[in-house]
Amino acid sequence: MRNFISVKDIGNIKDALLKAKEVKDNPFANQDLGKNKTALLIFFNSSLRTRLSTQKAALNLGMNVMVLDVNQGAWKLETETGVIMDGDKPEHMLEAIPVMGAYCDVIGVRSFAQFQSKADDYNETVLNQFIKYSGKPVFSMEAATRHPLQSFADLITIEEFKKKAKPKVVLTWAPHPKALPQAVPNSFAEWMNATDYEFVITHPEGYELHEDFVVDALVEYDKEKAYKDADFIYAKNWSAFTDPNYGKVLSTDRDWTVDAKKMSLTNNAYFMHCLPVRRNMIVADEVIDSPQSIVIPEAANRVVSAQVVLSEILKSL
Repeated sequence: MRNFISVKDIGNIKDALLKAKEVKDNPFANQDLGKNKTALLIFFNSSLRTRLSTQKAALNLGMNVMVLDVNQGAWKLETETGVIMDGDKPEHMLEAIPVMGAYCDVIGVRSFAQFQSKADDYNETVLNQFIKYSGKPVFSMEAATRHPLQSFADLITIEEFKKKAKPKVVLTWAPHPKALPQAVPNSFAEWMNATDYEFVITHPEGYELHEDFVVDALVEYDKEKAYKDADFIYAKNWSAFTDPNYGKVLSTDRDWTVDAKKMSLTNNAYFMHCLPVRRNMIVADEVIDSPQSIVIPEAANRVVSAQVVLSEILKSL
């Protein structure tokens, strides 16, 4: 594996899950793999789980780790080409990226959608500049359109908790006061579509995701029907994708909050969320604090997914 930006880069899903189990059973088995190798983790946006889990995964593999928060202690970076740099950004990505590449062996990048240009967001302008100019393998720690490390961890978690071979997994939109990217739901849909699970997406009209991510998933606007007999409920907010409302909040309807009444329609489903989560907005306390909530094991599996990915990248060096 050279770069990791989507499910397509992980190879065979079943093989990836076997590797995840091996990592979980013996996380320090391959410490020599990363010896004298350096991972540079670059954050254009805030992070808790991604930063800590990826750093932990790299350390488990014997790597050195450098973390750069672009918004604190670094020069502001210009990302547009052909511009006159007379504003508040004194350094261009065209110089910054190859310099970063000179200091490390592997680069992780976290850069969210900006909602200023759908074309720029969905062409992954920032992430692709790192792939093009760094000269080093690059992996996504959440980009404008996908969060593959999270989705891989989600898949690992479902495999660990499922009670039947082909569970019914439901991705449900939930309300949020701010405009959030489509990266997590896009990515989750992409990974679920790579399995043989029964996969359903439910959301209010106007919140349709890009068809490239929905693919053959059943889209059910009636949330009660979607919840019926579900084995896993994955809640996530996202802003509108379709024009002219790209990046806008169209609804904060609290009737979409995941609560005990809706969960009672399921097959005693497990509740999942990528975190951080706004309690009693996305999900009621009674659900996230229940025994069926697996958000903490899900978050713990972020180390596992990152370690599998880093291992595969290191093997390619």
